Amino acid sequence: MKCNCWCFLAAAMKAAVLIQRWYRRYMARLEMRRRYTWNIFQSIEYAGEQDQLQLSSFFSFMLDNFTQLNGNGPDLISQLLDPVVDPWLDRETCYKLIPVPESYTGPRLSFPLSVSDTDALLGAFKEQQTLHARYVLQLLYETKRLLKQMPNIIHLSTSYTNEITICDLNKHALLSDLIITLSISRLAALQNGLPSAETPYVFNGDFVDRGKKSIEVVSLLFAYLLLYPDYMHLNRGNHEDHIMNLRYGFTKEVMQKYKTHGREILQLFQDVFSLLPIATVIDGKILIVHGGISDQTDLDFLSSIDRHKVKSAMRFPRRSLEHLDIGHSCKRKRRQCGHSRQDSAASTSSSSSSSSSLSSSSSSFCSPRTPSCLSPRPCPSSPSMPYTINVLQVPYLDSLSSVPPPAPPQHDREWKQVVDILWSDPKTQEGCSPNTFRGGGCYFGPDVTRRLLLQHGLQLLIRSHECKQEGYELCHGGQVITIFSASNYYEEGSNRGAYIKVGRELVPRFYQYQVSRTTRKLTLTQRVRAAEGTALKALKEKLFTHRSELLSGLQQYDQNNTGCVSLSEWAQAFESVLRLDLPWRTLRPHLARLAPDGSVDYQSCFEDMEPGIPLPQVTQKLADTLFRYRTDIEIIFNIIDKDHSGLISIEEFRHTWRLFSAHLGVDIDDRAIDDLARSIDFNKDGSIDFTEFLEAFRVVHKLNNKEQQLNGKTAGGK
Repeated sequence: MKCNCWCFLAAAMKAAVLIQRWYRRYMARLEMRRRYTWNIFQSIEYAGEQDQLQLSSFFSFMLDNFTQLNGNGPDLISQLLDPVVDPWLDRETCYKLIPVPESYTGPRLSFPLSVSDTDALLGAFKEQQTLHARYVLQLLYETKRLLKQMPNIIHLSTSYTNEITICDLNKHALLSDLIITLSISRLAALQNGLPSAETPYVFNGDFVDRGKKSIEVVSLLFAYLLLYPDYMHLNRGNHEDHIMNLRYGFTKEVMQKYKTHGREILQLFQDVFSLLPIATVIDGKILIVHGGISDQTDLDFLSSIDRHKVKSAMRFPRRSLEHLDIGHSCKRKRRQCGHSRQDSAASTSSSSSSSSSLSSSSSSFCSPRTPSCLSPRPCPSSPSMPYTINVLQVPYLDSLSSVPPPAPPQHDREWKQVVDILWSDPKTQEGCSPNTFRGGGCYFGPDVTRRLLLQHGLQLLIRSHECKQEGYELCHGGQVITIFSASNYYEEGSNRGAYIKVGRELVPRFYQYQVSRTTRKLTLTQRVRAAEGTALKALKEKLFTHRSELLSGLQQYDQNNTGCVSLSEWAQAFESVLRLDLPWRTLRPHLARLAPDGSVDYQSCFEDMEPGIPLPQVTQKLADTLFRYRTDIEIIFNIIDKDHSGLISIEEFRHTWRLFSAHLGVDIDDRAIDDLARSIDFNKDGSIDFTEFLEAFRVVHKLNNKEQQLNGKTAGGK
């Protein structure tokens, strides 16, 4: 009997060990999938930021050196980078000239605002109502007037309140997250969670972009700021920037919702954003900034600058010629456009700080396409540029541009300090280095943090700027906290949101949440699978847009044109072209098939993708270029399409392409552009519907197309 019991117990123990071992392996695989999914999301996000920085540096370069782009009209780019604010907007009565019709059913605000006004605004936004343009302008005008009175660095004290709540919305502009942050605060503290004397808030930047409710979010924040200026505090983020807004959606959202007064609203937003404080200090011990710091950060200096001058952190200061290596020969022959952008990270790290016009120990913007050499050279005349003899040929932003000597630098230190505050990220290694992955700001190590905290008598740095899976993360020995309040940032269930409460003891307490009814019903495996699917879909789209460069890189290893390469060659080619720092060997089963001999069939990487609308008239070279730089073209188009009608003439389209060609150094003749313009002028009225153009050059998944066609047939049958 005892023998049987012992045998049974031994068998049970063995089974338990096997189950435990299986479970651990299962969880390890799940964690591996979760991590590479996260890496894909972040790599693609930061690659987009690099593209925006490069385009912005090109705009700044053109604006600094050319007064006219086409020789017969005002500089279109200057209207974007250095907008002249209409004096009408500075008049107190500007908004009073806008009538509010009786048919308007939204909230009617009265100033100074009361609690009933903010409650009405919150309720209206929950019901998907839009605030009238008159009230938006008045809200912005009053906010601007208040912000002008505020210092660059706000100093708060916990002696007047029990706790201060610190959160951000970080580039998602999720109204649901803003509301849930306030609501959960009420539940957690068992008191009213809306901003008040009892519940002060610090929102740490990025109130707009990448969401459909940016205007509602920022309007609500500004309303509470006006209602409780001593208890509602807003730090500037890197997306409170009108050039970033052009790429990431806020500009388009404003123009779509306010077609008549959209431009005036955008101009006031630009002014208000530049007036937002850049840091907050609690009890002289906790520093709160959006991005981070650098080895050059000086809080005393930041307190004294005119922050309003930095309309955009992406508007580079002018540089003098002594900061550029004139006369030095290039160390290597310049590659073709496609490859030079892919080599951006490598060329940046190998360039000396003196040869980069935007690099230093504190980094600022380490544009990968800053010129490494300049050489005087005569420039032939062209229709778009007057003939000049004393010019420089500058290999800048993947293009060879002719420029007169730039003006000497202005406000360079101020600009760099603001950029580092808005764009920097912490790293585990000591020291301070250019943030080449994101393209702006710097990576700062634990020693940089310790030095700044010691210098100013601080004990903690709280920052945002990076999505974290649990909504927050501690680093640098607990001296740096990253807080991220936008849940489901990349995908449903991809991350939690969180916020911090700090009391008089200055010990941070964390509160997490997730705004999703669907996510709560999913298991961990289902959440990982959903996020993984979305990440792989985005990655495959990126592969398709870089198809030409990838095939060129892979064919260097495939000398016999077999269509196959080894796994290591495949991974090496992908990383050298895309520069995403991803585990390509691990991702291979999701991206490419293996041949019978174990090599990688690299053509299979592109089988799942196809263009949105086939255009047989367009050459493959031009099509590949348009797929890859679709977003850049859209930004340039939005500059030219002043009324945001979505329509431009054939001539304006040619001008868009001239700007784009200058940006990339893409050499495609006018005939190809004319053929492209005619092919997308579907109704032959001489105008191009840019929405249809963008749809034609959108990467779509074949499986999705088949499902849509099947659904269409099913619906037709009914």
